[in-house]
Amino acid sequence: MLSKLTGFFQREPVLSIAALAAIVTAFFAPFSLKAIGEAIDWRVLALLFCLMAVVQGLEGAGLFEKLAQSAIQRAGSLWGLCAVLVLLCFFSSMLVTNDVALLTFVPFAVLVLRGAGFEKHLLYVVVLQTAAANLGSMATPVGNPQNLFLFSRYQMSAPYFFIRVLPVAGLSLLLLLLLLLPIPRGSLSVQSGQSPRPLSLKAILPYGILFALCLCTVLHLVPYPITFVLVLLYLAVKDRPILRRVDYGLLLTFVFFFLFVGNLGAIPPVKQALYQAIQGREMIACTLMSQVISNVPAAVLLSGFTEKGGALLLGSNLGGLGTLVASLASLISFRLYGKAQPEQKGRYLLHFTLVNVLLLLLLLPLCLLLDR
Repeated sequence: MLSKLTGFFQREPVLSIAALAAIVTAFFAPFSLKAIGEAIDWRVLALLFCLMAVVQGLEGAGLFEKLAQSAIQRAGSLWGLCAVLVLLCFFSSMLVTNDVALLTFVPFAVLVLRGAGFEKHLLYVVVLQTAAANLGSMATPVGNPQNLFLFSRYQMSAPYFFIRVLPVAGLSLLLLLLLLLPIPRGSLSVQSGQSPRPLSLKAILPYGILFALCLCTVLHLVPYPITFVLVLLYLAVKDRPILRRVDYGLLLTFVFFFLFVGNLGAIPPVKQALYQAIQGREMIACTLMSQVISNVPAAVLLSGFTEKGGALLLGSNLGGLGTLVASLASLISFRLYGKAQPEQKGRYLLHFTLVNVLLLLLLLPLCLLLDR
């Protein structure tokens, strides 16, 4: 039993910590089924489920691989190839989330760079891909879980959201291009090692419609129960395997953090102490907390004690840089790279930390300015 619990904790550390935090704080907060129901943001959970399912459907239809193959065929040099691999993560994460961008394009980078004989550049490219996915995902409400949550929690308007994130995303793109400069030009001869999957337009069309429906729901144009029911019905009738590929661990993590925040808010001394501790320092507090518990839990936790959603938006996205655990998406690329080059994990961690801390420090002044 103990070994099973230990194994589960190793596989799902954030989920385990969230569950433990919710259970422990429940002993100090008044119990009420109504309070539990009110603590959970059902709209966010429904939207997360729908987006994860629809993106999995688009990936299964071969859309992302086809786009990647087309872009790489136009790369005329090693530098161009690496730039494409990094920028694919930056721009695709805006629509398909940072997690999915890395799950899709990091293995693709391994395949392509090995095939081209440039495996020695793989470490640096994956580090930049990871930073690109985390930074690009800040640009839209659906780019990452914390954006989706904060956009819904604070009922942000589109102009309010974009005024805060687009300047940071623009500077991030410029910094990524500068970080690509050390990669030599070099001649290119790519052998991918396998043919791309055939593109299924028949599968892409319905998922494209469902994705548009999800975007309309994020923007409060369509009620979320309608979108949730339509997505669930389509999957149940047409594509049941997708239901097994949804990240239910992430959904449960959100549930437990919602309960944890609700419990803390029901304990007056704790609520008052947290409220006073972060007042006027919301962005910095969220950035620092993200380094330890990652940016999604930090955003959910602090949202219970401030109405400054814009500060949390900046802090949680900036906080995705820094340590390896600052963004859970970073762990995805670390695992994928570790499988490709297990003997280089230490070097990867060193390069990852240096690049991420550098980006954090360079973006911090702009975030502080936007938070004023």
